[in-house]
Amino acid sequence: MLVGIAATLVPHPLLAQAEGGMRRLGVLMPLMDNTNSQALAAGYVQQLGALNWREGSDLLIDWRWARGDPALFERYAAELVALAPHVIVAWSSPAVAALQRRTNRIPIVFTGVSDPIGQGFVESLAHPGGNITGFSSYDPPMAGKWLQMLTQITQPAMRAAILYNPTAATFAAPMLRTIDDAARSLAVVAQAAPVNDEAEFTAVTARLASEGRGGLLVLPDAFNARHFDTIIALAARYRLPAVYPFRFFSASGGLMSYGIDQSDLFRRSAAYVDRILKGANPADLPVQNPTKFELVINLKTAKALGITFPPSLLAGADAVIE
Repeated sequence: MLVGIAATLVPHPLLAQAEGGMRRLGVLMPLMDNTNSQALAAGYVQQLGALNWREGSDLLIDWRWARGDPALFERYAAELVALAPHVIVAWSSPAVAALQRRTNRIPIVFTGVSDPIGQGFVESLAHPGGNITGFSSYDPPMAGKWLQMLTQITQPAMRAAILYNPTAATFAAPMLRTIDDAARSLAVVAQAAPVNDEAEFTAVTARLASEGRGGLLVLPDAFNARHFDTIIALAARYRLPAVYPFRFFSASGGLMSYGIDQSDLFRRSAAYVDRILKGANPADLPVQNPTKFELVINLKTAKALGITFPPSLLAGADAVIE
């Protein structure tokens, strides 16, 4: 416990001198420690290597995988702070929030955070102002694009249920506002559908199917990512078109996905880790917005659902799964 307390009080420059040439990096991930996640981790280590940080040589990395579980975010945040790393990389809003409650000294570089100002992580994008900075995962037009995609298929959806977990999706409010604005222009009825367990997933999809001409819009929160296989299975059972936020949903059988390139965003954050390890102050490193997006369409799933896509949507896809 004394180590954890010290980590919250010792200024960053002293932390940077604490272990001589070896630097320590903590990483708190919202995902499961599976094949996809290990590929992301390997790519991150590779990117750090390109910046001349070698794991086991001058860099020690402590990984924690929260699997979308609120309790694990809290537990692993406490563990990482107690280790007194020189920098912590935090993927997702719950990860950052859990760490923010435990330290205002250890630099935190986030990725996969949709609304860093609204959630109180930074004072502004240009001047974060504290120990936290990073890479935002959300571009406002993206949410409207999700809904628009549901209206471009045959048959177009006339109503949409927006799946999110209230605890994990603390960023949901601005996304819901954007979706509401898009719904009015697209003549679609969009309804927020907060879910807390698999029974509620089933209830939402069953109700939507009974109403007809419905579709699912899945927000990019850690809870939905944890239950991706359940959501995809329910969409197939009730024959509902669905738009997902990340490629791995479509690769796992989801109809279509549009969102940030997670690997690209994660790897970009390594540059900030490098700069902080060399003495930069996170308060002076501006939050960067996403620059790379990807549209993935699963034609195998579309065929099973009897759905076709317009040529314009297919032409704009970064990947088509057949």
